[in-house]
Amino acid sequence: MIVLTAGSASELFTAACQAVLLNGRTACPRDLTTTEVIGAHLCLTNPRRRFVDVPPVRVINPAFAVAEALWILSGSDSPWIFDYNDRLRAYADDGVLRGAYGPRLRRWDGRLDQLDAVRRQLHEDPESRRGVIQLYDPSRDHRGYRDVPCTLGYRFFIRDGRLIMHTSMRSQDLWLGFPYDIFTTTLIQELMAGWLGVELGEYHHHVDSLHLYADNSQAATASLHGTVGTAELDPIAVPWPDLDVLLQRVISGNTGSGDGPTWDAFGRTLASYRAWKSSERDQARKLAADTPDPLGAALSSWYDHLTSTTVGDPR
Repeated sequence: MIVLTAGSASELFTAACQAVLLNGRTACPRDLTTTEVIGAHLCLTNPRRRFVDVPPVRVINPAFAVAEALWILSGSDSPWIFDYNDRLRAYADDGVLRGAYGPRLRRWDGRLDQLDAVRRQLHEDPESRRGVIQLYDPSRDHRGYRDVPCTLGYRFFIRDGRLIMHTSMRSQDLWLGFPYDIFTTTLIQELMAGWLGVELGEYHHHVDSLHLYADNSQAATASLHGTVGTAELDPIAVPWPDLDVLLQRVISGNTGSGDGPTWDAFGRTLASYRAWKSSERDQARKLAADTPDPLGAALSSWYDHLTSTTVGDPR
């Protein structure tokens, strides 16, 4: 069991890499070798420092981080997410990711918006212990689909005027998955805090199997000597009734200054990456340069990474 606390996602990521490398044992599910720790509790004290950035070793795709978060928040399982991470196609059945979190979050059993249910529960009873969102669905996830949710669920608590969030995961690929998962979960946490009119509290990430695949172990070791970024995103909020309309506007890239700086940065990030994928490289870089840091700087670094490697478009 490992317990780690840090003020930024980057610091938490490198601390977790070190802990897994030092304490992990070999496990080979599906004949894939991993170094694994059973039982991890990772605490992020400043959830706005949600962006993992450890150059030059771990540079993530900020467009996919934003796209996945908005894809989930909007309740979608649509294949447009593949435009931001083509590797996900390998996990789809009939072109659909059957473990997509969005429909489970916003339309459980085709009808229940769990995000709204928790919002209403905590509004009515701020000290409730029933602020639970369930993602793992045994009735679906034992059918043999390629994509099975790693996240079991989320829990929310208001204590001392601050919203605390806990995420439970059955499994976490530390190198590929953690940087994107913590971006999404802390974004959900911050939005929920805004809907409830409370401050943003600590974020807790509980993982049953925290692991590094053998292919990533060398890079994880190198990341311990990288430059750890601790940039903080600007606050983000939207009134609950406006959420879905705003999400669609941001996804399409039609944001403006009236939506707030972070929403505008999200829209610019997605628009820039669409331009990159369409081979409009100068336009992509211009949009990245016009996007406020840390997303703008991270996007420029991602483009530099893509042009300096021949591995395609990894996460």
